[in-house]
Amino acid sequence: MQLIELLNRIPTLEIHGDNTREVSELVFDSRKVTENSLYIAMRGTVVDGHSFIASSVEKGAKAIVCEEFPENLNENVTYVKVKDSSKALGQLASNFYGNPSEQLKLIGVTGTNGKTSVSTLLFDVFKNLGYNSALLSTVEIRVGDEIIPATHTTPDVITINKILAKAVYEGCEYAFMEVSSHGIAQNRIEGLHFQVAGFTNLTHDHLDYHKTFDEYLKTKKRFFDVLDETAVAITNIDDKNGAIMLQNTKAKKVSYALKTMADYHGRLLEVDFNGMLLNFNGKEFWTTLTGKFNVYNLLLVFGIASELGFEHDEILQAISKLKRVSGRFETFKSDGGIFFIVDYAHTPDALENILDSINDIRTKNERLITVFGCGGDRDHSKRPEMGNIATKKSTLAIITSDNPRTEDPAQIIKEIEAGVEPQNFSKYTSIPDRREAIKMAIKFAEPKDIVLVAGKGHENYQEINGVKHHFDDKEVINELWKLMSK
Repeated sequence: MQLIELLNRIPTLEIHGDNTREVSELVFDSRKVTENSLYIAMRGTVVDGHSFIASSVEKGAKAIVCEEFPENLNENVTYVKVKDSSKALGQLASNFYGNPSEQLKLIGVTGTNGKTSVSTLLFDVFKNLGYNSALLSTVEIRVGDEIIPATHTTPDVITINKILAKAVYEGCEYAFMEVSSHGIAQNRIEGLHFQVAGFTNLTHDHLDYHKTFDEYLKTKKRFFDVLDETAVAITNIDDKNGAIMLQNTKAKKVSYALKTMADYHGRLLEVDFNGMLLNFNGKEFWTTLTGKFNVYNLLLVFGIASELGFEHDEILQAISKLKRVSGRFETFKSDGGIFFIVDYAHTPDALENILDSINDIRTKNERLITVFGCGGDRDHSKRPEMGNIATKKSTLAIITSDNPRTEDPAQIIKEIEAGVEPQNFSKYTSIPDRREAIKMAIKFAEPKDIVLVAGKGHENYQEINGVKHHFDDKEVINELWKLMSK
């Protein structure tokens, strides 16, 4: 593609050289530069990409996009100066792949909890409605039936456009994307055109990255602020931050709620471990998903599908066929009568939601045993909070390792224990080895008891000192149960 075409919609400050050069690919990692590529020099938190302009030219880059021209300009290279390289990259990537987000309906879902579930549920609902779609989530990336491994919450913007272009080529009409706060902050959704933006909730998370809750809130809000008047912004107004998301948006404003009046209103009529009877906008239906948080997730799915023009009855029919998302309130019963639940809950709010949902269902004749931990190298302030929640709402809490990363598991556990209130001291124990903690829970459990293993959900690894070791909570539970029940 010619450089002049790539620069469409990008405000340039200065161009030095031939703007009709042919560009073979876009690269922002200088190590990946090849002949005739365009290198985008971006200022990172650790490394400044401008330091690698000269080496990129040596490797064959024929065009450079940067915020500051180097001292020595190569006459065989075109240099383009922009105000913000990171933002320019988004539009460059979109242009390079033919602006795919404008050729299909792109739906983004953001929030602290539920965004993976809602994105995946939307993909499954639209499959049930008979549509070929794409999914970009933490757990997996899909284009129709093809599964592409996922590496980040929100992939880089070149990868996003490449996947969306593939989706357009494969005939997809819709794409459902999980939009993380990191992705928004790092301009990874720049240049994308969203038809619908959905907000789940906002609670304590990622403060290791955003530093303050206010900064975290403002980052999420940026997603809605840049929507145009053709888009739809749908928010959870039961969440105190839900209305804030809509304050400056040009998009059509839509709400959903269980507790207050909203455009899309839901009611939970009956619930057990097999599913729920729900009422959305006056229509009753049954789903195999369970837990109050899933009522919110499904209500957002219902609202988004409605805003995309589908009839309520056909949406609810498609929702009623849904299966549970991997690692999200995934339940199975052992032949010994113990009920196991595996869930990704790794924030205070998510853990509280899952425990409240279980306590709403259980008769209190059975005990609730919770195995959980907190990730290393992440926000320390949520650790005591999770210790308090787990011990308060469980019969027994077993504190263990999650992904300790580069931290000492014993130190993480100590910080979790700091939040346990004196009256709950007798309700917990600590076992750093996650496998041994699950073993202890199974050993302690009796028929009809409920064992919740929280924090990792769909993950099939445990990260210790930079190394990922295979570890799947579901596999470990099944393996230990078989061994211990012999």
